[in-house]
Amino acid sequence: MERIQSEQQYQDAIQGDQLTVIKFDATWCPDCKTLDKFMGGIIEQNPDKQFLAMDAEQFQPLAEANQVRGIPSLLVFKNGEKIAHLHSKYAKTPSQVSEYLQTLESKQ
Repeated sequence: MERIQSEQQYQDAIQGDQLTVIKFDATWCPDCKTLDKFMGGIIEQNPDKQFLAMDAEQFQPLAEANQVRGIPSLLVFKNGEKIAHLHSKYAKTPSQVSEYLQTLESKQ
């Protein structure tokens, strides 16, 4: 999963008309490392979505603006707007993340 390195890269990424899933994480976070272990399979099952990651501490103002209160959190953007937010306590298993993404598709 490509990591966002600048605020401009973040702004560019969220502007698309496809769903962009951004994982807010931190290097010290054990739950983030667990999520990383199964995200590859989820990304493969969702080729129509763009998946990116960013450090919530490095980009704290963006994390706060998006109401990221726990990590990892998966936020989904389309056309520059946040349309969904999977909070950390619901992003611990492959089935939780897969169900979340399927729910998004049914709303499109």
